[in-house]
Amino acid sequence: MTGILAQTTLEWVNNPISLSVISILVFMLGFVLAIMVLNSLGKNTLKAARTNAEELLQRAHVDASDAKRKALVEAQQEVIKYREDQEKELERVRNELRATEQRVTKREDMLDAKLDTLTTKEKTLEALERSLKDRTANLVVKENQLDQILMQEKDQLLKITGMSQDSARQLLLQKVEAESRHEAATMIQRIEEQAKDEAKQKSTNILLLAMQRYAAEVTSEGTTKCVEIPSDDMKGRIIGREGRNIRAFEQVTGVDVIIDDTPGVITVNCFDPIRRTVAKMTMERLIADGRIHPARIEEVFGACQKEMENNIRQAGKKAVLEANVQGLNPRIIETLGRLSFRTSYGQNVLQHSVEVAFLCQMIADELGLDGTMARRAGLLHDIGKAMDHEQEGGHPQIGMEFLRKFAEPEFVLNAVGGHHSDIPSTTPYTPIVMAADAISGSRPGARRETLERYVKRLQDLEAIATSFPGVRQAFAIQAGREVRVVVDPERCDDASATMIARDVAKRISNEMTFPGEIRVTVLREVRAVEVAR
Repeated sequence: MTGILAQTTLEWVNNPISLSVISILVFMLGFVLAIMVLNSLGKNTLKAARTNAEELLQRAHVDASDAKRKALVEAQQEVIKYREDQEKELERVRNELRATEQRVTKREDMLDAKLDTLTTKEKTLEALERSLKDRTANLVVKENQLDQILMQEKDQLLKITGMSQDSARQLLLQKVEAESRHEAATMIQRIEEQAKDEAKQKSTNILLLAMQRYAAEVTSEGTTKCVEIPSDDMKGRIIGREGRNIRAFEQVTGVDVIIDDTPGVITVNCFDPIRRTVAKMTMERLIADGRIHPARIEEVFGACQKEMENNIRQAGKKAVLEANVQGLNPRIIETLGRLSFRTSYGQNVLQHSVEVAFLCQMIADELGLDGTMARRAGLLHDIGKAMDHEQEGGHPQIGMEFLRKFAEPEFVLNAVGGHHSDIPSTTPYTPIVMAADAISGSRPGARRETLERYVKRLQDLEAIATSFPGVRQAFAIQAGREVRVVVDPERCDDASATMIARDVAKRISNEMTFPGEIRVTVLREVRAVEVAR
């Protein structure tokens, strides 16, 4: 059986028609199977798509519900917010209306009050106007009566006095003029005192401004010394590397060194004449030596300073020996020597002091006083000028305090402190020193003024002062720096004396030319003399 099947199968296979049929059957079977598979897959896919669609639809319904709910909430919030804003705006408008209403009510009250006030004032003005009309009528009547009374009194006064109307008018004008002059003098005196108080600060500022603007040319002549150098190459050696030498020189000597484009010259600048001279000596020796460095600068400056101190002492000793004054403290002699570097109106102060010493001796001898004491006072009278640039105050006060430290006699202290009338004179030697000081200062050639001009200036001062009514005498003193005017006490009162002093000073300023300032002193003295018996 088995063999038969196998044979049959072999025959089937070997048959070409059978193979074709089998192939077709197999293809059809595969196609059917593929359709069935695809159909199954399509059903599954469609089912899944429907499921997804349903899920998406449900989700869309949920999202739409949420969005609708959210939109409703937001709309309700917007409505609530809008309603609140509108209520606030309405409240603001209501407040403004209330404020406006209050202002209007207040203004109405004010207008009512003003209206009441105006009504009251109007009634008051009407009453005043009626009263004024009545008073005007009464005044007209009284004025006519007063004119008649004045005419009657005038006629009676003219009959009593025996004067004419023009004479009486002239007398009245003179009286009014005298009273006006007195009031004007009093007013001028008060105004001058006030102006002095106010002008002190202004004058200080003006002087400072003038000094800053003008004093450069003047001070440059008296505060600088020029040092000649052999060549301009020396300027670089004086300056030194990075300015080392010039800084050391200025620090040691206390002066300013000016090195500019001027050929062959450098300038040493300082207000102190002694320090300026020592600096010049130091610079000249450094240039001559050629070795310029900080250590050498200190060494040469020390030597020059000692030499200057020795020269100052020698100058003081020479002046003391020349004036023949003995028993002076060495410190005083050294201070006197410093006066050789001080000038006053172009006159050397040490030479001036020696001249005053000799003049004081001559005057004292003529008066029968001690010439030695007068010489001592005259030599020391200007010693304060050696220190007035270092201390505050005038040179008489500075000199007197300086000499008091060395137990100088009282007549010397009074002469030094009072030779410009700063303190009262207690000894006869003080006016002697004042006279000798004026003579030495006014000596022809001493202060660049001739004797003729000096005498004429004194005469002009006295002539101007005596030209005013009420002036008895006038004296030009203090070498023309002061004018003392003596007035008649019966013709001039205190206010008139102030007017005379002001007018004399004004006329001197307008008509004369003089250095410095001139003080005008008006003296009014009433003496009552009675004899007891």
